[in-house]
Amino acid sequence: MLSYTNVGGIMSVKAFELVPAVEREQVMGEKVRINIECIECCGKHLYLGTNDCFIHHFLLEEHTTAKGKLAYNVQKLLHKYLGLKKPVAELKAASALERLIVLCDSNITVVDMVTLEPVPTGGTKLKGVTAFCINENPVTGDAFCVEMAVVLARRRAVQICTVHEDRVQMLKEVTTPEQPCALSLDGYNICLALSTQYMILNYSTGASQDLFPYDCEERKPIVKRIGREEFLLAGPGGLGMFANAEGISQRAPVSWSESVIAATVCFPYVVALDEGFVTVHSMLDQQLKQTLSFRDGHLLQDFEGKVVLASSKAVYILVPLPLERQIQDLLEGHRVEEALTLTEAAQRNIPKEKYQILHKRILQQAGFIQFGQLQFLEAKEHFRKGQLDVRELISLYPLLLPASSSFTRCHPPLHEFADLNHLTQGDQEKVQRFKHFLISYLHEVRSSDSANGFREDVDTALLKLYAETGHESLLDLLASDNACVLADSAPWLEKHHKYFALGLLYHYNGQDSAALQMWVKIVNGDLQDSTRPDLFEYVVDFLSFCSNLDLVWRHADWALQKDQKVGVQIFTKRFTSEEKTGQLNPDDVITYLQKHSQALLLYLEHLVLEKRLQKEKCHTHLAVLYADRVLGLISRPSATDDQLSAARQKLQQLLKESNLYRVQLLLGRYPDSELLLLERATLHGKLEEHDKALHILVHQLKDSAAAEEYCSWASASHDQFYRQNLFHQLLSVYLDPDVPGGVQTVAAVDLLNRNADVFDAVHVLKILPEEWSLPLLRPFLCGALRASVHARCTSQVAVGLARAQNLQLQHDRLKYRGGPILVSEKKGCQLCHNTFSEPDCACLPGGTPVHIHCVAKKTLNLPGGG
Repeated sequence: MLSYTNVGGIMSVKAFELVPAVEREQVMGEKVRINIECIECCGKHLYLGTNDCFIHHFLLEEHTTAKGKLAYNVQKLLHKYLGLKKPVAELKAASALERLIVLCDSNITVVDMVTLEPVPTGGTKLKGVTAFCINENPVTGDAFCVEMAVVLARRRAVQICTVHEDRVQMLKEVTTPEQPCALSLDGYNICLALSTQYMILNYSTGASQDLFPYDCEERKPIVKRIGREEFLLAGPGGLGMFANAEGISQRAPVSWSESVIAATVCFPYVVALDEGFVTVHSMLDQQLKQTLSFRDGHLLQDFEGKVVLASSKAVYILVPLPLERQIQDLLEGHRVEEALTLTEAAQRNIPKEKYQILHKRILQQAGFIQFGQLQFLEAKEHFRKGQLDVRELISLYPLLLPASSSFTRCHPPLHEFADLNHLTQGDQEKVQRFKHFLISYLHEVRSSDSANGFREDVDTALLKLYAETGHESLLDLLASDNACVLADSAPWLEKHHKYFALGLLYHYNGQDSAALQMWVKIVNGDLQDSTRPDLFEYVVDFLSFCSNLDLVWRHADWALQKDQKVGVQIFTKRFTSEEKTGQLNPDDVITYLQKHSQALLLYLEHLVLEKRLQKEKCHTHLAVLYADRVLGLISRPSATDDQLSAARQKLQQLLKESNLYRVQLLLGRYPDSELLLLERATLHGKLEEHDKALHILVHQLKDSAAAEEYCSWASASHDQFYRQNLFHQLLSVYLDPDVPGGVQTVAAVDLLNRNADVFDAVHVLKILPEEWSLPLLRPFLCGALRASVHARCTSQVAVGLARAQNLQLQHDRLKYRGGPILVSEKKGCQLCHNTFSEPDCACLPGGTPVHIHCVAKKTLNLPGGG
């Protein structure tokens, strides 16, 4: 009679199994013409109404077969003839009353659920009934009565009644536009199938809402309550329509057969019965999920989640498969979206904690399915939502997990893949795509809390992927806080020739010696790695900040031999011992650099000119090196003027600006050098031997501009009188007739005319030769006169200011003298507190009288007094 059939494509899920419950022999025995007309189920009790006016009572006991499938043991408890010789049209159980409501021969009677004996009832007699239904959402609030709606023949009305243990009571009659064909009741809402249309009627408020047209003569209407204030209806065009109490459809319709004769809902499915099939549609996506061939079926009802299906001869139970199994079947068919939709729908039927575990696992499985299909964005999202242990994913990539990892894959497995090789079947393009996805995913996981507890596995895997793909983030990983396992990572980096990165790994793990050894080999060309073209400079910089002084000394000579200018930065970028404890002592460095002249010079420049180190030894040493360099360039024919000029400028600047070098040592080192005359003049100036300095500048170098500049430099830190004397001394040198060349008139005149404000004009006029003409000195005389007038005006202003100040002081004094001071024998001195015995007294500021001898004593006791 039954089989599984493909309809319109492959069956997407097996949602139900059809299990026999009551065989035909148990119903009809030897009678051939007995047919089942109606069914009712209450717990384990199954009631059948037949066309020969019998009610059959069965007990259904569930059990599990050896194959793990659900089956039913059926025991017939009783059958009862109602004596009306008409088919039993409808059965409804009222379990709270232990009554069975029976519609037979258009009459409603009540029988005992156990004995099936009629129960006498008073009140309203319900006759001429064509249909009735029980209110599964009662409004009376009485637990010991049953509410129902009744349709009477040839009446456009619905009666609302209550069935009590001993009576039937009519509460209300509601008028309808037409004779109802079928109905269903929920609360105050009646959903009616009229002859031409469906409608919703609220019998409490009287409000009604037409739904859609329907021809009852062509096809049997279906009106089925499926939940609180929601109904399932058979619509035109073979559609199963949903409507709520407001007449609104909040779900999309399902497309079933136009010959559907019965339907019900077993969430999340709509089960429909037609002439030859049972179809199962999803309420979630409205798609056909399963089709079962079933001939001669004419009854389909659900009883508290149990779907009962009957032909005219036998009864079957549609047993829903566990949702977990349905979801797994969908996943096995790679129907990811359907599986996820079904999982979310299952939330209402599964305890919260169990659902959370199930939901996470389904998301993880869905992620792996889409991962295998290269749908990486979707896979990543499902992994994230499912809180996947990222090691499940890493384990698919051979050798990425460190050997020390204790991870084992989940059981039962989340996927069907052995490893990446199984997934890609040797397709290198796919391999690269999978690796790039894992890099992206691990990078996101690493920056979140998802990697807590297994950072070593994540970071080691990421390092290996970076290394073998040549990813630019490898160095960023090693330069930041990481948990890469050294024992696994080092051989991997070496295998992929990432020697610079290997050095970083050694450094992060505190093995600076191994790191430097690796980098030195790269710089020397023993290992090939082009990661850092400036690796030598990097190593020097690393050494400059290295706290292990033994390593610094060990590699300093190698760096200086490579490039003294760069290598000396090992020392120039470090803190000196004066600045930070435990650093290199400058004296030790200077001693070490004796064999590296360029580096020594650069280091001394760093100490003296940049760090401003106040050590005589360093300043003197630098001055000697500068002087030797100048002499060396002078004696070298290939030296350019620019080189010599730059060297002399450095030497002269140091000699002028520094006050710490040993002047006598330098003078003694170059006593008669004709090549360093300007420098020797500066040295004499430091000793304030200005006559010797000026003699060199004027008579040996014959450089009047240098002599004048020398006077300005030598007097820069002194007062005006010192400056004037120095310029007078230079003028005297120019005017000395006893030196070779005699009086240097032009130099003297230029000196006077350019510096008129410095000289004492009276003194100058006295020593100038009498034969000099006044026009020659006009600029000097004008400047001297202007300076004299300015000085006179300035002194007059000062005198005026002093007089004004004196006048103000006299005014203040007179103001304090003010009025008379009263002294009496009763008034005491403020200093000694004794009374006055004579009128002589002194006054404190404010007019307070005191003894004269008290004031004198106080003055003598003040600091500096007497």
